[in-house]
Amino acid sequence: MRLLNKDLRLQDVTLMYLTVLATVVVLLVASYQAPAVHSRPTLAYHIPLDPSGQLELSWNISYPTQEVYLELKVKELHHGVLLGMSDRGEPTNADLVLLWDDGYKSYFGDAWSDNEGRVMLDTQQDYELLETHQSTEGFFLLFKRPFSTCDPHDYIIEEGTVHIIYAMLERPILSLRELNISRLQSGVQRVLLLRPDAPSPALPRDVRTLEVLAPDVIIPTQETTYWCHIYQLPPNMPKNHIVMYESVITPGNEAIVHHIEVFECSPQMDTVPQFSGSCDSKMKPRKLNYCRHVLAAWAMGAEPFYYPADAGLPLGGEGSSRFLRLEVHYHNPLLISGRRDSSGIRLWYTPSLRRFDAGIMELGLVYTPVMAIPPRQRSFQLTGYCTAKCTQTALPVGGVHIFASQLHTHLAGLGVRTVLVRGGREVEVVQEDKHFSTHYQVLPSLGDALVTKCSYNTEDRNKATVGGFGIMEEMCVNYVHYYPRTQLELCKSHVDTDYLQKYFSLINRFQGRESCSCPGTTVEEQFSSLSWDGFSGEVLNSLYLTSPISMHCNQSTAELFPGEWEHQEIPVVTAELQRAPFPCELSRRASPENDNPTEVRPDSSV
Repeated sequence: MRLLNKDLRLQDVTLMYLTVLATVVVLLVASYQAPAVHSRPTLAYHIPLDPSGQLELSWNISYPTQEVYLELKVKELHHGVLLGMSDRGEPTNADLVLLWDDGYKSYFGDAWSDNEGRVMLDTQQDYELLETHQSTEGFFLLFKRPFSTCDPHDYIIEEGTVHIIYAMLERPILSLRELNISRLQSGVQRVLLLRPDAPSPALPRDVRTLEVLAPDVIIPTQETTYWCHIYQLPPNMPKNHIVMYESVITPGNEAIVHHIEVFECSPQMDTVPQFSGSCDSKMKPRKLNYCRHVLAAWAMGAEPFYYPADAGLPLGGEGSSRFLRLEVHYHNPLLISGRRDSSGIRLWYTPSLRRFDAGIMELGLVYTPVMAIPPRQRSFQLTGYCTAKCTQTALPVGGVHIFASQLHTHLAGLGVRTVLVRGGREVEVVQEDKHFSTHYQVLPSLGDALVTKCSYNTEDRNKATVGGFGIMEEMCVNYVHYYPRTQLELCKSHVDTDYLQKYFSLINRFQGRESCSCPGTTVEEQFSSLSWDGFSGEVLNSLYLTSPISMHCNQSTAELFPGEWEHQEIPVVTAELQRAPFPCELSRRASPENDNPTEVRPDSSV
């Protein structure tokens, strides 16, 4: 590319106007030797984009201006690179930023793809080029963009997962009209772009570390693997407080290790069989299903997790288990063979106990097949409840302080939202990931309800997806970190099973079959026997929205709190929270005449 020519000067920066139904502003890329007139931002976050390590994304966030700064590193640049964002990582209907050349000059511009993948330049140029430079490590492209631009072709950057699309351009592009992203060898990476704007507390002087690592695993030659490994703590380990944890990734595997979790096994189990293998292996001992108490969770691109200065998560001591289960998700789309891995989690803990024991409470849906998603659904929603009756029973008078929240579904999950409901009104969002931050200030009190909604996509499935632990089954979970620790460890629900049996009877009669309520017939078999159509899916959705629920208001011993928890009414929500407007929306309300794109001039770019 001419962009890489060290003799390129600032005068090569110019504007190019194209007329394709509208005037479009395109900014020619300046030489990387051109002096920058901006203050270069510190880029705190980094993530590899592709499994081969050719592309790396670094970024930082400015909350005062609601902008994100992004830097793309390309090890070997040919004729350009494409970066984009879309709802689920599709190449169609995506918000794009491109660097390309026509064989003579290089260009940078804001673009979008239509529903067939054809690339169009945007009439509103919202990506601002800040700097380009070449080094021995590769080519670097620095630019910025507002969280929201009020441009219908632009993606809104919010809390939660952002699906990043990327592709290399291997030949000159004479006109963007000839470019179709669906025909490129593109990839997708999932990233949490927005991070909390809060300093990390200092670690105590007597802090110690414990590493829970995979035992030199040979990563299977398949796209997706969940690897389980049982780890034993030292015998008679006294009580400590975990104050921070972070990932430990084997060098070279940064693009393959997707996420890692560490679970504590049930203290009621005296022994847990040693196991190291695929989590969905038929050889996996059943006892591993009782290792579900989360100690640590990390996903690609996540930073170290710090506990507040006055709280720590108990590790060891009376009432705890010696056995931990490590779960590592490997994403190996290139089917690389023979790669060894010893990744895991490093726990930082202190024997100097802090003021509060932190706790982790599970919200959402019980792991049960009675909660199912019909096949061929573009979006299907399930809701789990932590009712006011449970919080009234289990929480202290002053309530608890939620300081972090980690959402979890399996492969069909699209989005998760947990809200605090008081008196029938949503009063605060605990966490939301529409495209499925750590320092939250949410204070559930006695009599509050917590409602967790999960949405799923099963368009590629022909059978119902039931709830459960398996990777092809589904979950709807929010692991809420809070203090002071209480005996409430799980506050989840599922539909009343009597009403589900009425559903099976109704659908079977409608489809001309006899309904079998034989004792040996499982819920999974009953769902599998249905002929799925629009009617059966709509009736199931209506059942989940209106029928009574069974509450699991569980103590840390896995026993229910005293009380009646069957046939409970669904909490009624009469008012939902509305999000605050973005700056671009406020400016447009004040000056509706300024909706036309602003001309980008050479002296405002680099």
